[in-house]
Order: sequence, then structure tokens, then C-alpha cells
Amino acid sequence: MKILMFGWEYPPHISGGLATACHGLVEALTKDGHRITFVMPKAQEEQNTDNFHLISASNIILPPFPNTPTFSLVNEVIPFVDQGRFERVSDGKYNFSGAYGPNLMEEVYWLSIVASKLAIELDFDVVHAHDWLTYLAGMVAKEISGKPLVVHMHATEFDRSAIINKQVYEIERQGMLAADKVIAVSNLTRNVVIDKYHIDPKKVVTTYNGVLQEKKLEVYEPMKLKEKIVTFLGRITYQKGPEYFIEAAEKVLTKNNNVRFVMAGSGDLMNKMVQLVASKRLSSKFNFTGFLTGSQVEHMFVQSDVFVMSSVSEPFGIVPLEAIRANVPVVISKQSGVAEVLPHALKVDYWDTDNLAEAIQGLLNHKTLAKHNRERNETTLKELTWDNAAQKVTDTYASVAQ
Repeated sequence: MKILMFGWEYPPHISGGLATACHGLVEALTKDGHRITFVMPKAQEEQNTDNFHLISASNIILPPFPNTPTFSLVNEVIPFVDQGRFERVSDGKYNFSGAYGPNLMEEVYWLSIVASKLAIELDFDVVHAHDWLTYLAGMVAKEISGKPLVVHMHATEFDRSAIINKQVYEIERQGMLAADKVIAVSNLTRNVVIDKYHIDPKKVVTTYNGVLQEKKLEVYEPMKLKEKIVTFLGRITYQKGPEYFIEAAEKVLTKNNNVRFVMAGSGDLMNKMVQLVASKRLSSKFNFTGFLTGSQVEHMFVQSDVFVMSSVSEPFGIVPLEAIRANVPVVISKQSGVAEVLPHALKVDYWDTDNLAEAIQGLLNHKTLAKHNRERNETTLKELTWDNAAQKVTDTYASVAQ
């Protein structure tokens, strides 16, 4: 099939969890013979192979504003405030940043304008939109082309913050209402979609993410460290539960001072977490690395003795899979989608820092437990492939394209 796919991230531009998921799925789908046109706000460079075309929306000359019911809805969800929306239009094109900055809603709006043009010019069978940022673009493309829409829910607004952004929630809800099928990355997410957004359960399907099995890890020589290393890797935001990681670290250090904790990543709670560590007088036992690139992540895993995911709400969670692939034992939050597919991982409630500390201590102190954790998880990992995910997505395409 020919798929018009919209996404906000794709490697190497913003290589976060969404980029990893989009890349893994696209690689598997194209290997199966699907032809993917992937549209993102700003790509470092466009790509064009037999089965894959990466388009930067920044390079598309803008069409006239479409006069359709869906675009009227776009204007309701993201209303015009002033003529400032045109300040970044030059030579008939909108200069997307592709980032998550102050102009985010403006860029979401203009991507839907670009989608209206591509929906006319391109030949495709299905529209596939990843996450809320591209749902409006997907809706516009569906209405203009008459082709079915599949939206992919990688995370809901309920996963991102304790305070719900009503505008984002409404975009998510309208996108799922307009979609012919909704793909949720876990049963946890599927239940949120049904219960909190009131979407018909019959059109919501669960497709788990995978991990790149064939990717060769760089060979790094572990540094000879006296201390054991316990790693948190992810955005330092409310959703990821960084404060629970710090609280558990404090409890571990009261019993075992031969441990160093590493918080790798960046986010809006970064400064607050640095201050929290300082207030607990743990600074000598903590490292904050900032954002890590792919090779830096691999190097971090080589040094790690335990990986911890303490998320308050995690729709899926690819990072634990990457840790397992690097042969690192893991402790994960029960409040995560990935907990559904890792039956042998140590799982704790994110708020239970006593249990989390005990799990970390167990993996650090008992080699047999750590070995069992690694081996059982590695066996499970072999079944979590992007090829399997692509097959389920292909079945979803077939169900709407009939």
C-alpha cells in the first residue's frame, strides 16, 4: 500500500522516543513492500528511495486556505489571534522549526495547511498520523482525499502532565473521532482512549512498539568504576517520575554507599531535581548528564548496573527495551505499557519508593537475580520486533482500505 504518514519527529531530527518509534515502524513497513511518504515539519535533509520519501513541510509552497468543514474545525481549535501567524512565511513557504517551542500550536496549524496541498498532489491509499501534533493534518488530508485515516496514539495528554491542556485534549479527541482506526501503543493507553476520550472501543486496536533487533551496538569498554551505577534515562518531566527515582536513591544510599545514580536527559523539571538532590545532600552521589544522543545512550548503558523507569504514566516505554538489549537488568513502573510485555521484569508502583529501593538493592547485591532478570527479559525481547508491529499495522490498514 501507499501510505501518507505525518509525524513530528524522525531521526536524526529530534531523536526522542517518538522518532525511534516512527523510524522502527517505517523501516519494517517499507521492508514489507509498503511505500511510505513521511511528512514532518522540518527535516535536516529530504530522502527519496524506492519505498520511502521523507518530505520537509518547510519546503512546500503553501496553498490557499482550504474551505472545508474540517478546516473550519482547525480554526476553532487553533483560532486566529493576529496576523503574527504570517511572520514566518517567506517565499510562499512556512519556516517550521520542528521543535517543541512557543510557536508549537502555530506550527501544528500550518502543517494542516501543507497537508491540504499534499492530499491533492500525492497518490496514497491510507493517511497515518502520529500523535496529536499531526492529527489535524491527518484530518484535513482525509477529508480532501477521501482516503481513510489511522491515528497513532503514542501518548495521551493524561500522560504528559498533572494539569490537562484542554486545547491538546480537544485535538486528540477530534483526531480520534475522525479516524477510521486508532492505534494505541498499549492496553493501558487503549483504556485511557476509551474511558477518557469516549472513543468507540471497536475502532481502537493495541499494537506494541518494538526494538531494532538487528542494530549492532557500538563496542565500548566499561570504565573501571569502584561504584555501582544506577541509571534513569528519559525526559525529566512529571510523567517520568524523576522525584521518585531520587527518593529511592536516598533510601538505597542509607544501606549501600557504594552506588552512584545518574539522571540522563533534560526537561522542565531538571533544575528542580538538581535542587532536590542538593537539598538531600546527595550531590556527591548524583550525576546529571543532560540530553544524550544515540551513541552516548549506548555508552551510558555499558556503564550501568541497573536501569530504572519510575514513570507516573508511561503509554509504552521503549528505553527499558533498549536497556535490555544492552544487557542491563531493569526495574520498571507498573504504570507503564511496557510492563504488559515484560513478564519477567521487576515491577513496582511508581509511588512505592521503599519497594523501588529494595528492587534496586536486590539487583545490585544478588548476581543470580540480576542474571535471571537479564536472561528472561532478553528472551522476551526477541518477540518484540518492529516486524511484528508492522504486521499488525498492515492488518489495520487493510481493515480500513477495503
